[in-house]
Amino acid sequence: MAAFEVIGGQPLKGEIVPQGAKNEALQILCAVLLTSEPVTISNIPDIRDVNKLIELLRDMGVKVGKLSTDTYRFQADDVHLDYLDSEQFAAQGRALRGSVMILGPMLSRFGRCQLPKPGGDKIGRRPLDTHFLGLEKLGGKLTLEGTDFYKISAENGLKGAYMLLDEASVTGTANIVMAAVLAQGTTTIYNAACEPYLQQLCKMLVRMGAKINGIGSNLLTIEGVEVLGGTEHRMLPDMIEIGSFIGLAAMTGSEITIKDCQIPELGLIPDTFRKLGIELEFRGDDIFVPAQDHYELATYLDGSILTISDHTWPGLTPDLLSVLLVVATQAKGTVLIHQKMFESRLFFVDKLIDMGAQIILCDPHRATVIGLDQRNKLRGITMTSPDIRAGVALLIAALSADGRSVIENVEQIDRGYQFIDKRLAALGAHIKRL
Repeated sequence: MAAFEVIGGQPLKGEIVPQGAKNEALQILCAVLLTSEPVTISNIPDIRDVNKLIELLRDMGVKVGKLSTDTYRFQADDVHLDYLDSEQFAAQGRALRGSVMILGPMLSRFGRCQLPKPGGDKIGRRPLDTHFLGLEKLGGKLTLEGTDFYKISAENGLKGAYMLLDEASVTGTANIVMAAVLAQGTTTIYNAACEPYLQQLCKMLVRMGAKINGIGSNLLTIEGVEVLGGTEHRMLPDMIEIGSFIGLAAMTGSEITIKDCQIPELGLIPDTFRKLGIELEFRGDDIFVPAQDHYELATYLDGSILTISDHTWPGLTPDLLSVLLVVATQAKGTVLIHQKMFESRLFFVDKLIDMGAQIILCDPHRATVIGLDQRNKLRGITMTSPDIRAGVALLIAALSADGRSVIENVEQIDRGYQFIDKRLAALGAHIKRL
């Protein structure tokens, strides 16, 4: 098990380019199963979760060619359906949350799929009901073997249907969309997720020949087609990594330029950091974060304490709340962080309290942060990364802290951030992989 040794308290400086979006990659890669023609995808991040999914596709029989460091060509013209029955497939599916998104494409094109309960971050309950309810409305027949092995089939093919999703699940919507594009007739999905990554998937499918209306809204209408063709697709930069770098600059008092950010796709992220008092300057498609000695939290017009909470798009993504919480520990003022979606995601704050942060964990979903206003630096400690986003938040805290920190279980961070230690070292960070 690897660890990072960090000597904190050093200001950083320079330019950094965000990787391709992890959450988009997991959807886009599964979509290659919908066609027998070649699909070329660029700006793919070199991270554990994505590499595991590419390996899974290859073992299923998808031809995978690496054209450059971030560009691959996929061709699913000889998918091995019998591989789904192997123990190796079951082990791969359990190790990766993103494996769930092969269900829609496989069911739609081949009429069947099966999958063990997928893995991923331990951040609370993450039910798959939305996925299966949507696929069943299209004609899929679901059976459960044991407590954690799902089988779904559609012997007579899928047929379009109207559905009102019980939640605006991004991966659930992606699965249903990928199933519906090859279904007979019209599918209407209300309360659909509309995140930029889901929009990217829909635009890619349209280029492949799908008929999808309402992209970018929560009401999608899909006319099924008989076959899809190949295409080329370039993924967006990772908005979570962009937000992480903004938080890093603020916490360490650093001057950092984040390149090629696709700013119009960031939604509320820039304005949320501005509410924490962080100055941002847009320079074309780059974000310049100047060095700041202090930053002060905003309040509401009546003077009451600011609340920052997550919500479905176009609300704030829950994946950034861990970083925002860490940044607030050195702000001037008080803020309530409300994590609505996952009940275990705030449990990492005990490490921040050990570092000297003033945080009251109100319940599994809410934490009140009393900012130290840079008067008292956090202190370095030894800690463990519990999940991807908490892991990078702890890394940011360690880089701002006085003294030496050791972060264990950094394989969790590697799942979502490519070569993060080398990229931060290029900015002047004192970080070493143990």
